[in-house]
Amino acid sequence: MLGMYKLVDTSVMVDLQKYIDLTDADFCTAILAIIFNPFFWNIAARFEHKTRFLTRLCQSPYNGCYFLGTLIILLNICRSHCFTTAMKTQPKLDILDCITVYYMGLIILVAGTVFVVCSFYALGFVGTFLGDYFGILMDTKVTGFPFNVMDNPMYWGSTANHFGWALLNASPVGLILTAVVALTYKVAIMFEGPFTEEIYQEKEKLEKNK
Repeated sequence: MLGMYKLVDTSVMVDLQKYIDLTDADFCTAILAIIFNPFFWNIAARFEHKTRFLTRLCQSPYNGCYFLGTLIILLNICRSHCFTTAMKTQPKLDILDCITVYYMGLIILVAGTVFVVCSFYALGFVGTFLGDYFGILMDTKVTGFPFNVMDNPMYWGSTANHFGWALLNASPVGLILTAVVALTYKVAIMFEGPFTEEIYQEKEKLEKNK
């Protein structure tokens, strides 16, 4: 019985190796791009909050936020390119390469895009791209759609986009990369959430002391 389990495990590993090469350069580049992006914008935003470096460099907090936001957009475009390239250079999974999965991926992609676009519309450019860290604080918390459906809809909408794109391409590597995206965003939220709360708590204390 033990020998049978070992045989099954070995066959599964062999099958996976046909579709997934974890040592592929494009795959590794995509992993690095996925992890680097939120790491970069969290470090940059915290550095700005502490030193006002970008505010001084760009001569105003708004210009600094626009500058950082533009960098983040460019990095995300690069990440998407790396994600797509990693999928294209590795085989499709036969069980995913069917019309049902294709349309499922399309629906998920559209839903994710709705969450991302509506989040951006609700927050605006400055609210989306860490304006809080530049001292540009919102008067009230955004509670409308999609924030009344879930927390952090921008991040989870982006994750859904990657998931849908992976399904559209019938890519097992895409599914693995999507899991990395979700995990990276989860870690980013753990750092961003409490820090943002501290910023608004500081604002409340200052207003009470006036």
